[in-house]
Amino acid sequence: MRLARRGFILGGVAMLSGCASAAAQTASLQPLVTVTPAPQLPVRPAEVITSQLNTTRPLDPRGQVRRELMDRAMAALDIHDHRITRRDRMYLVDFKKFSGDERLYEVDLEGGTVTLMRTSHGRGSDPAHTGFATSFSNTPDSHMSSVGSYVTAGASHGAEQGPNVLLDGLEYTNNLARERAIIIHGADYADPAFLAREGKLGRSYGCFSVAHADLPALRARMGQGRLLFAWA
Repeated sequence: MRLARRGFILGGVAMLSGCASAAAQTASLQPLVTVTPAPQLPVRPAEVITSQLNTTRPLDPRGQVRRELMDRAMAALDIHDHRITRRDRMYLVDFKKFSGDERLYEVDLEGGTVTLMRTSHGRGSDPAHTGFATSFSNTPDSHMSSVGSYVTAGASHGAEQGPNVLLDGLEYTNNLARERAIIIHGADYADPAFLAREGKLGRSYGCFSVAHADLPALRARMGQGRLLFAWA
């Protein structure tokens, strides 16, 4: 019995040794597998998106400004960029329109909106007082309106016209604006009461006269270095 048991044990050990050898042999016969590491993508900073970079507000979305007038004014911003130092808003005057209509525009160049006001023209530009300006001049004492590009030169106060905004003409059609005292000021003949009574605004000596109620905010917002462009 002892011999039989010892033989059984030795046989079991031999079997285990054989399994181990076979397993080792099998392992040695398996092909090697090469694992390629995943490519490392470059780390990019997170994209910053702001409302300013993605603003798509159109200029004059309601189409209130005559296209030719807007195009000429936009060109004037670049032509006179050495004098037009503020490009957040600009001011346009459409002398093709009747004086009783809103034809002075404040254009927000950042937000796109347009604010409308009324302004007068010179009596020399409309001698029959029809309400329409038909001729323009840069000549002193002509009492005519002048067209072209102006730059606002800041708030001022005059003995005759009171609070006003000074203008410098930038073209041959209006470069005598300072000599002619062409300014923006308030006037009774540009007030709504005058318009209601007469059916049109009164005439200036070439200045861009506005309603007294419109002047304070306009005077503060025009400041210095902004474009005023008048055309017919």
